[in-house]
Formats: sequence, C-alpha cells, structure tokens
Amino acid sequence: MRKYFITGLLILVPLAITLWVLNLIISTMDQSLLLLPEAWRPAHWLGHNIPGLGAILTLLIVFLTGLAARNFIGRRLVLLWEGMLTRIPVVKSIYSSVKQVSDTLFSPSGNAFRKAVLIQYPRQGSWTIAFLTGAPGGEVKNHLQGDFISVYVPTTPNPTSGFFLMLPRADAIELDMSVDAALKYIVSMGVVAPEMVTDKKIITDAAAPKN
Repeated sequence: MRKYFITGLLILVPLAITLWVLNLIISTMDQSLLLLPEAWRPAHWLGHNIPGLGAILTLLIVFLTGLAARNFIGRRLVLLWEGMLTRIPVVKSIYSSVKQVSDTLFSPSGNAFRKAVLIQYPRQGSWTIAFLTGAPGGEVKNHLQGDFISVYVPTTPNPTSGFFLMLPRADAIELDMSVDAALKYIVSMGVVAPEMVTDKKIITDAAAPKN
C-alpha cells in the first residue's frame, strides 16, 4: 500500500507542479488584455473571459516587435526609444543593466552559461555547482592578481536567484556535464543525479572566455 502511494506521488506531483507553473505563466500573460481599451477586450463582446487569449496576445506583440525591429525604420525607432530612456537618470541605470543581461541571455549568439563547474562555497570543504559566465573585466580586473574567472552560483530550488563570484581559475573544476543537466541537479536539490562524471579537470585557457 505504501509503495503504491509513493509511486502515485512520484507521478502526480511533477505533473501537478508543471500544470501549476503553466497556469501561473498563462494567467500572468493574460493580464496583457488589460492594456486594451475595454471595448476591445474579448470579455466585452463575448460576454466572458477565454483563458489563454492574453498569452496569445503577448506572444503576438513580442513577435511583431521583433519583426518591426528587424527593418530600417524599426531599428531607428528602437534607437530613438533607447535614447529617450537613457536620458532619464534612474531609468537609465535600470534599463541599461536589464538590457545587458537580456542581450546575454536571449541573443542567438550569446553564451550566458558557458560551462558547469565545481567550486568550494560558502567555505572550504563545502562544494557546490556554479556556472562559468566569463572573466572579470574593466577596473575589477586591474585589482585582481592572477588568473580569475567569473561564476554564477544559483540557489535551489529557484536557480534564477543566486550569487556572483570571482575566483582563481585553479579553484574551479570543470564538470563533464551539460548546463541543462547541472540545472536539473540543482533544481531537484540533488535528487535527480546527473550521469557519472568521468573527466574532471581544472578549467584550461581553452575553456576560458575570450576577452
């Protein structure tokens, strides 16, 4: 009886969480309908709300924005809009930071998380998985003696929050696993173990991001 109950939980819990996350995403995207004038909203002329229409509208807006930004006029409008935002003191700092992160994460040529690595954190003898994001640059690089790398240490079960660290290259061990496998391992809090690692090595210059 107990085994059957646990088996049922193992099947239904991931399904329930997946459906809950999808419902949360769709419900959030449905809020985009509130941007339309009341007379244009589907609920006004249909008499009731249809879940998912806001998600479709959001995806359509994103697609049309990207389509428009690919031509000459669209690029000029984007540059004009960004120029206006960068003239506003507080907005300038927020927008510039968010844009740099989004360009790194969503650009087709971007490589936000280059490799999964193993580092000692938060103390010696305590190990955690981190992601190689690059190398220190600018003034920070001038204050660091030796060969350093930049890594992102995600938290669990929510890997979107975490810590940014700069540490000596020799203190990081490259893992022979994909970034996706490492993320699954982190999100599952170590329950979903990746395949056996057969090759561990200190990150070499070849694996280091180019300046």
